[in-house]
Amino acid sequence: MTHEFVVVGVGGTFDRLHAGHRKLLETAFEVGEQVLIGLASDELVQSSKKPHGVGSYADRERELAGFLRERGLLARAEVVPLYDSYGLATTDPSIEALVVTAETAPGVAEINSIRASRGLRSIRPVMVADVLAEDLKPISSTRIRAGEIDTKGRTLLGSKLASTA
Repeated sequence: MTHEFVVVGVGGTFDRLHAGHRKLLETAFEVGEQVLIGLASDELVQSSKKPHGVGSYADRERELAGFLRERGLLARAEVVPLYDSYGLATTDPSIEALVVTAETAPGVAEINSIRASRGLRSIRPVMVADVLAEDLKPISSTRIRAGEIDTKGRTLLGSKLASTA
């Protein structure tokens, strides 16, 4: 299989690995021979002040490795801790593209500005659409932790607030 890029980057918290995360990761491996996965460090998660708890770096890394192993992708991946929003994207000259969502896509312009100031070539964004749950809202770790949906986007019993309104 020929890939569009040699090295692709993708990053995130990857808490409660769900269908949206899977799509993001699968896309990265479809377009890149090697995938550099930035996994938010415990320090970065703590500074982001999420409205809910998040699994530890070790737990999230273990779940991510399991996903990659199941699909035979571990040898093509490198997981590195993210200590800021950019990770290696502003310094690693080998990264050719970043797999992003609508939420993270605006950051590519800033990354490319920093790369240009360092004499590095621009990174191309590869956009992945949100994966929607049964209720047609995006799947997210926040919604999973709130008990609204499961990791596949199925609506959980007792969370159909719209039907009671």
